[in-house]
Amino acid sequence: SQTTNETSPCWSYHNGGMIKITTLRHNQLFTLLVNMKHLLIIFVLLHVSSAFTTLFTKVPSILAPLTQTKRAELKSRILDLASQTKRGLEASPEQQEEIASLFEQLERYNPTPNPLLTDRVNGDWSLKYTTSDSILGKGGSPRIGPIVQTIDAKNLRAENRETVRYLGLVDVPRSVQAALTPVDAQFTNVKFEKFVIGPVGINVPEGRFRGSLDITYVDDEMRLSRGDKGNIFVLTRM
Repeated sequence: SQTTNETSPCWSYHNGGMIKITTLRHNQLFTLLVNMKHLLIIFVLLHVSSAFTTLFTKVPSILAPLTQTKRAELKSRILDLASQTKRGLEASPEQQEEIASLFEQLERYNPTPNPLLTDRVNGDWSLKYTTSDSILGKGGSPRIGPIVQTIDAKNLRAENRETVRYLGLVDVPRSVQAALTPVDAQFTNVKFEKFVIGPVGINVPEGRFRGSLDITYVDDEMRLSRGDKGNIFVLTRM
């Protein structure tokens, strides 16, 4: 068999006449068309890639309002239940379960991933809900007024303050001072150093009272924390 080397003429119009200007072999023409096809595919892929890059760049800003709305809804519901249950003192098992679920959901929307490295965690915080019976005074002398926690992450200090009504008659302020030893930017060990009851201060023996604090959510208004005994804490900025 013989291999033909046919050519295809290319034509141009000039002054009303058609003039043959060059010829291309069939295999050359085929190669040219294939290359043009590849160039077209590359162009389309680059265009699509650019479009997706632009879209993913805009996704955070597009989702931000939805995140803020969800965060606000969760915070509002938690605070409603906290008020209904008197900081958790009168929470039913069903209410405890609901708050625990809302708590976990809000943790996923934490806007401050390294709270101990920011100023957001510092200042006075009022306890709105906890599962800790001892802090609530469950079965003992009631707590009157706010239960306050002050955090100073810069100087690694913390203080809890409350007022306890004894015998239903006498209101006595109490506080405990503590040193913080961060393990990372979210979790810190706590060493209680001094208890104050009314005018009397009592230094704590070395190593006697220790705990931990895991700050799992904090914004400009609310803070969520987990303690070493599995208790959860909801606090709002004062």
